[in-house]
Amino acid sequence: MPLLMVAIGIVALLILIMGLKLNTFVSLIIVSFGVAIMLGMPLDEIVGTIETGLGGTLGHLALIFGLGAMLGKLITDAGGAQRIAMTFVHKFGEKNIQWAVVAASFIIGIALFFEVGLVLLIPIVFAISRELRVSILYLGIPMAAALSVTHGFLPPHPGPTVIAGEYGADLGEVLLYGIIIAIPTVIIAGPIFTKLAKKLVPESFNKQGNIASLGEQKSFKLEETPGFGISVFTAMLPVILIAFSTIITLVQEMMGVDTNGVLTVINLIGNASTAMVISLLVAIYTMGIARNIPMNTVMDSCKTAISQIGMMLLIIGGGGAFKQVLIDGGVGGYVAEMFEGSSLSPILLAWIIAAILRISLGSATVAALTTVGLVIPLLGTTDVNLALMVLSTGAGSLVASHVNDAGFWMFKEYFGLTMKETFATWTLLETIISVAGLGFILLLSLFV
Repeated sequence: MPLLMVAIGIVALLILIMGLKLNTFVSLIIVSFGVAIMLGMPLDEIVGTIETGLGGTLGHLALIFGLGAMLGKLITDAGGAQRIAMTFVHKFGEKNIQWAVVAASFIIGIALFFEVGLVLLIPIVFAISRELRVSILYLGIPMAAALSVTHGFLPPHPGPTVIAGEYGADLGEVLLYGIIIAIPTVIIAGPIFTKLAKKLVPESFNKQGNIASLGEQKSFKLEETPGFGISVFTAMLPVILIAFSTIITLVQEMMGVDTNGVLTVINLIGNASTAMVISLLVAIYTMGIARNIPMNTVMDSCKTAISQIGMMLLIIGGGGAFKQVLIDGGVGGYVAEMFEGSSLSPILLAWIIAAILRISLGSATVAALTTVGLVIPLLGTTDVNLALMVLSTGAGSLVASHVNDAGFWMFKEYFGLTMKETFATWTLLETIISVAGLGFILLLSLFV
């Protein structure tokens, strides 16, 4: 019965969002109330549960998400992202242009959220395509693969960050394991998959695409942009700080060294929130003050970045509210009882649940958070690595993007594809990322 109530809630969510075109956040809150009532929760506890879920989720995420959006906006507005992309293009050369796009997209994708990275990189990809006379899709698939993988697997992106917070996983471990998994996944879903796509839908590689909807793009002369080294350093600084702290902590545990003042400071600097504050301050200098950009202009970029993510924060909070209803309503416990004594890996179970919800709901974030609500009670009965649970949930939430996902339509319109071609490229690309990611996660689980 609890799972039937959840299924009814998900159907209702689909009707509200896709049928009635209701705002996703409002739909999540309505469904959270409805499912809580159907699960028989005491009426005087429902509001408290929803507030706890919304506040708890945003409390962990808002600082990292907000500062990350500002960091990405500063790098973009200063021309740092364009410098990174064009430097890789020139260094790799025409023969290895796909690998140049992959490398640039991966680094830029760490600093920028998926939609922002897509809007920023597509005009660059179109320009390279015209200059070298190669298919835009030939470059577009590796670009989308790198952006999607970083978005799904690597903090400080909202998905892995919020899932890590809910599972209680160490964000540094998620980052380190995420990078190990992300690199081969990008190679498979990018340059390798492009060859398969060319055989499946060869005519799609002749399309011209259309980016008129993006409006006029801010362009820079290369000499006006920050240097390549400082651009990469600024974009990668949060990753460097978090990874350094995590490695030091792992070495400390292996050697049995007691915590001291120096290690405490390193842990503070490597905390995701602290790392983002430091990185933003560095970006204000490297992408602003050092380039003689007025502080008012720099702060305007930060303000714009925050205004652009406001609704996304509310949607994530709404997903957190729904997650808490599932936990407090006993659905998570019911799932844990169902699989008690089962030989099915929790990593695989989390991926399956997230994949089903992703296909049903479209939103990767909502799918991941709903999965968390169903899986958390299971974690108390197993010694599974929490960082790998985060990654498997993230991988499942990427699978089979189709007509109920905004990314599907963005890819279709920008690259001028038919529905069939979009399914054979974008939908298959996302599925390969999800399945390959799961495969590498299961392989890594044998060693950690």
